[in-house]
Amino acid sequence: MPNVIDYEGSDYRTAFWEGRGRDYEDRVERIAIRRLLPPTGGRLLELGAGFGRLTSLYDGYDQIVLLDYSRSHLEYARDRHGLDGYTYVAADIYRMPFAPARFDAATMVRTLHHIKDVPAAFTQIRMAMRRGGVFVLEHASKRHLKAIARWLLRRQDWSPFDRAPYEFEALHFDFHPAYIVDELRTAGFRLGRRLTVSHFRVGALKRLLPTGLLVAMDSLAQWTGALWQLTPSVFVRSEVVGEDVPAPEGSFWRCPECGGLDLPREGDALHCVGCGQRWAFRDGIYDFREPARVLS
Repeated sequence: MPNVIDYEGSDYRTAFWEGRGRDYEDRVERIAIRRLLPPTGGRLLELGAGFGRLTSLYDGYDQIVLLDYSRSHLEYARDRHGLDGYTYVAADIYRMPFAPARFDAATMVRTLHHIKDVPAAFTQIRMAMRRGGVFVLEHASKRHLKAIARWLLRRQDWSPFDRAPYEFEALHFDFHPAYIVDELRTAGFRLGRRLTVSHFRVGALKRLLPTGLLVAMDSLAQWTGALWQLTPSVFVRSEVVGEDVPAPEGSFWRCPECGGLDLPREGDALHCVGCGQRWAFRDGIYDFREPARVLS
């Protein structure tokens, strides 16, 4: 199983987002999500939810499930959004703890760039979603204008036109847009609209021009994603196709160890009837990163 990046206990929220001059990036990403995601629905899965920066966008859904590997980030999200209508899950995306076909929608923003095995991740996401469900994905693109210019000027060795993912540091990847489209289709998604985002992610521009103006210009430029993708961030809407894996009516959890779907809640844990593993439930967060203990 590929390694998973772990933000447990990190200062990502305060060191990267809050008060760090990224209002422009936050606002244009919200615009893209609103354009691609149905505003209301049944159950939504937010993959790589982190500290819940974007979670308020999904308030039209009946249930919102936040999945992240960092429990400390989920604790902040829980304190921010509460428990009513929200479910918090600490888990590995390669071993997601959900029964098949449980979700009507899913989002993944600023997360795929940490995924080494994209086909495996997409397969897990497809299994968790229902046929016809909408998946909104953001990915870091290797084929953006700055990378192309640097390559043409021979200031970088790797080609932005090569379809293979580029790992610029450990568990940090940029992807060619065509590679993402191919992998989505292979996993069982039908491609929909694409938007290009963060056209003006340049420090000098952000210092010189008002944020509102940059956001307005980016909002207009996002529609060019249907023609070309030359920005550092690309948003893709796709829909689930094909037949769902059958699951018992009313099932929700799936044991990451054995794949069993019978996991009744017993006090502070879910107990897998199939293999005996117990998965902790503590302070409103389900923890599937490793078993709590094995029943004898």
